[in-house]
Amino acid sequence: MKKFLASVAAAAALTAMPVAAADIIVVAHGQANDPFWSVVKNGVQQAGEDSGANVEFRSPETFDMVQMSQLIDAAVNQEPDGLVVSIPDVDALGPSIRRAVEAGIPVISMNSGSDVARELGALLHVGQSEYDAGKAAGEKLAEMGGTKGICVNHEVGNVSLDLRCDGFAEGFGQEVNVIPTQNDPTEVQSKVRAALESDPDVDTVLGLGASLVGEPAVAAVKALGRDDVLVASFDLSAGFLQSVADGDAAFAIDQQQFLQGYLPVMFLALNAEYGLVPGGDVASGPNLVTKEAAEQVIELSAQGIR
Repeated sequence: MKKFLASVAAAAALTAMPVAAADIIVVAHGQANDPFWSVVKNGVQQAGEDSGANVEFRSPETFDMVQMSQLIDAAVNQEPDGLVVSIPDVDALGPSIRRAVEAGIPVISMNSGSDVARELGALLHVGQSEYDAGKAAGEKLAEMGGTKGICVNHEVGNVSLDLRCDGFAEGFGQEVNVIPTQNDPTEVQSKVRAALESDPDVDTVLGLGASLVGEPAVAAVKALGRDDVLVASFDLSAGFLQSVADGDAAFAIDQQQFLQGYLPVMFLALNAEYGLVPGGDVASGPNLVTKEAAEQVIELSAQGIR
């Protein structure tokens, strides 16, 4: 009897032992100077704390698909319990992602790649439909009186940003020109100002990132005294939200990027421990943040959560 009780106690002790923490690697395309990605990274880190998983966040210094594919390959070689990737260029990144899936590593995509994630073997995607989000923005700006627009693309080559501009043109229903820029607010302000000066009929500006495009676009409009120009932007920053609250910008398009960092890590940690995974993609956006809601979101944006 004593031996039996000892065996039961030993089994109970083993059952109570903590499960080894999952190792999860996140590889994103976001550039180091883009505040948007610092919020994604905050979500990743919070999920690591909440789940107990060991999480690493990696990204190239610039928008470099060769370097990003190498980062994914290096992650696969480490044989983690899960891999989170963004997919801005399926042609460049697809082979590396397939290699991870073939190696038996559970993969979840986030932010970009919703249209190709499943065919690459990802379990699911966390993000928004970029085309639909752009279309919703275009429809709203047309409803607000816009008649001729520009779409300012600060990351040329990112398919997700191209889809935003395409959706915007569809929803806006009137002439839209794409203005390519570098990932530099000073250049963005200069190019937006030049576009407005060269064509006074342009009365609508859509930026694809709040800090890098939305804020300098507002500055360009103010410098010209063009209070007839509607400015909207994807994503959030405290500065751009203040412009929305003050009436200097129309709205921001929130894809809740904190969730794009947080949820994939939590899902992979649960999958590693219990074999659980959602049955479909998770839409983190889009949500239009207008003047009425902007004040409520500013503080959270400044904290790196929204």
